[in-house]
Amino acid sequence: MALPFPFAAIVGQEDMKKALLMAAVEPLLGGVLIFGDRGTGKSTAVRALAELLPKIETRQGCRYNCLPAEPQEACLRCQTQGAERPAAIKIRTPMVDLPLGATEDRVCGALDIEKALVAGEKAFEPGLLAAAHRGFLYIDEINLLEDHLVDLLLDAAASGVNVVEREGLSIRHAARFVLVGSGNPEEGDLRPQLLDRFGLSVEVRTINELQMRIDVIRRRDAYESDPAGFAAAWARGEAALRNQVVSARKILRQVEIPDLILSRMSQLCMRLGIDGMRGELTLMRAGRAAAALEGRLAVSWADIETIAPMVLCHRLRRDPLDDAGSTPRIERALAAFETGYGHA
Repeated sequence: MALPFPFAAIVGQEDMKKALLMAAVEPLLGGVLIFGDRGTGKSTAVRALAELLPKIETRQGCRYNCLPAEPQEACLRCQTQGAERPAAIKIRTPMVDLPLGATEDRVCGALDIEKALVAGEKAFEPGLLAAAHRGFLYIDEINLLEDHLVDLLLDAAASGVNVVEREGLSIRHAARFVLVGSGNPEEGDLRPQLLDRFGLSVEVRTINELQMRIDVIRRRDAYESDPAGFAAAWARGEAALRNQVVSARKILRQVEIPDLILSRMSQLCMRLGIDGMRGELTLMRAGRAAAALEGRLAVSWADIETIAPMVLCHRLRRDPLDDAGSTPRIERALAAFETGYGHA
């Protein structure tokens, strides 16, 4: 298996990298949507993230990524008692690719046909949702995903549980994962119901700074010439990022948000006409993750100003009279606080 390109070696695209790191620290954010030009490192960054994350504990051969102390009812292997019980092991945080052409059976799981025909045994073959539990589910070109698969993802993302009721099977298992999608907006829009499920949305563009483009070319060439050597050269940077994520996870629940910041967040969402409360909840969680990544125990308004576009841009109602786009609308709303208008 080829070594992925190191996360620390990715040039530019700071918003994308920050969003992915925040999602790694706080799974409750709801995932990351990355839209932008082809060849801007979207898939590279997502796959690099998996190598960056600390390992998770489960049992050897488990298909559901169960916690060793909390075996799921559907997982017969982890429920085994005594000497036959599999040993607890650590595995890489799951990063599961969901192909656009995947069938419903492949995604949710289905009857194990081989066991049914050979042994006459009715057994369940877990799908991609089981494999992604406690990890990441990645969909490239997500805006081209078929509607029936979108519906399945919406159900699993909302409940954290995958339910399979067919072919004489009745199976329920945990399916809590961070959803990451990428795509090119020129190829179509995302369904509003799925778009709303993403906590963060970032837009990536082709780098237009000469030296950065040169750095991209040199690093990519060095990686393709000697993947192991390139990974070794960036090992220290990868270790620093991994330690940063681990440390942020440890202090995340201790990070506080002052009442003034909460008040301003609500005023911002009200001023922008954000529907529902998901915008404010995501701002709060993203603010905590951003502060934790910097080792701070309190969220600042600077944190909110930085992350507000990636939290709120995809939640704005479209304004046919405003040609500026979503980000400038958010920037104007944030600027109102600097002038004292709407000060809590």
